Formats: sequence, C-alpha cells, structure tokens
Amino acid sequence: MTSTDKPAATDPHAPEGADPQTDADAKAVTEAALFEAFGGVRGMVETVVPGLLFVTIFTINKDLHVSAIAALAVSLLLVAVRLIRRDTVKHAFSGVFGVAFGVVFAMMTGNAKDFYLPGMLYTLGLAVAYIGTSVAGVPLIGLILGPVFKENLSWRTRNPGRKAAYTKASYAWGFILLAKCAILFPLYWWADTTQLGWVLVSLKIPPFLLAVYLTWVFLAKAPPPIDVFAEMEAEEEAERAAQAARSAREQG
Repeated sequence: MTSTDKPAATDPHAPEGADPQTDADAKAVTEAALFEAFGGVRGMVETVVPGLLFVTIFTINKDLHVSAIAALAVSLLLVAVRLIRRDTVKHAFSGVFGVAFGVVFAMMTGNAKDFYLPGMLYTLGLAVAYIGTSVAGVPLIGLILGPVFKENLSWRTRNPGRKAAYTKASYAWGFILLAKCAILFPLYWWADTTQLGWVLVSLKIPPFLLAVYLTWVFLAKAPPPIDVFAEMEAEEEAERAAQAARSAREQG
C-alpha cells in the first residue's frame, strides 16, 4: 500500500495529465478508510487473541471449561480497555459476541470443536452474502464502505466505475472466504480440536489481509467517491443564501 511518507512514483499507465500527488492522496485516503472500516492492526489482534488463547489452553490441559472461560474473559477485557480509552468498540464487541456464541455452543454440546463452529458458519454466510450481493448489483463492500467514504449509495447510480470496483472487491472477499471454509469444514469433521484450532488461528489474518489488499487495489484504480454529505451541505447553504436574498428583496 502507498505510504504518505514517501514520494509517489509516476504511474506509466496513468492517463496523460494525471496528477501523481493527487493519485497518491486518493490512495492514502482509501487505505485509511479501509483500516477504519476493518479495524486495522488492533482489530486483527482482537480477532485472533481469544481463539489463540482457547486453543493454547486446550492443547495444554484439554479442559473445555477453562479454555472457554479464558477466551471469553480476554474478549471482555479487550472491550473494557477500549471503553476506558474511549475508542471505537464495534470490532471488540463483535469479537465478544462471536466468542460468547462459541462458548455457549461448546458448553451445550460438550464438544470443544463446537467452540469454532459458530464462527465458521458466520464465515460461510458472509462469503455467500458477498457473492450474492455482487450478483444482485448491490455489492456488500459498497454498502460497508459507502458511509466511510461519505458517498453512501451514490456509487450505485452515479459512479459506475466505483460500483465495478466494489463488485470486484466483494467477489474477492466472497471467494477468499469460501476457500477458507473449504479448508476448515473438512477439518471440523476429520481433525481433532487442537488441529482445527491451530489451523483456524493461522487462517485468521492472511486471508483477511489478502482481501483487504485486493479491495485497496480495486478502489485505488476506481474513480473518486462522490461526497454526498458535501453536496447536501452545499445545497443547504445555497438554500439559505436564496432565502436571505428573498428576505432582503422583501424588506427593500
């Protein structure tokens, strides 16, 4: 990804007359938006730590209850740290809910592998959602990132190049997650808990980074977003100016 601390290299494929600095700024904005939307490095750590703790403890003592309680406790701790620091808690809260579902499911069945099953089913459902929304013409990545880029749904009808980029990105996310499921679900049936757990932990970050990178590539080459919030502010300002002009004429 492009770093804002380095001079932007000239792109030999860029249109004639394109401003390299403007292109670099657009890529930097895209990178920042992706990190905001998907939680950045800290969000990745918060996603990995509970599962890593669960499989580590279970590998050592084979105690489902201790492993599950430890995973849930560290998830709650991560949320508490964010609350104390007054940071965004949406990613940490999603982690807590995921771990809580896994803990409840595993406790109900008594099978430690079921700690991972809700998350695996969620991944499968998310893959289907990414692909299905792309086929339907409303790619999920666009729905997620539209508000982050202050464009909302303007890309659907007013920015076809951006819609195409969101569609490609959503397909990428969908097929990457399907590939992940193709590895994990056979292991759920054939491998033991520790084998499944370590493979699952190892597959937490690399597919995610690949999907985020491809999203960045597609969006970096797409037209810039239409700032609908700025448009609304401009319309409101124009309306206020028109009202002031009318009032001045009436008083004159």
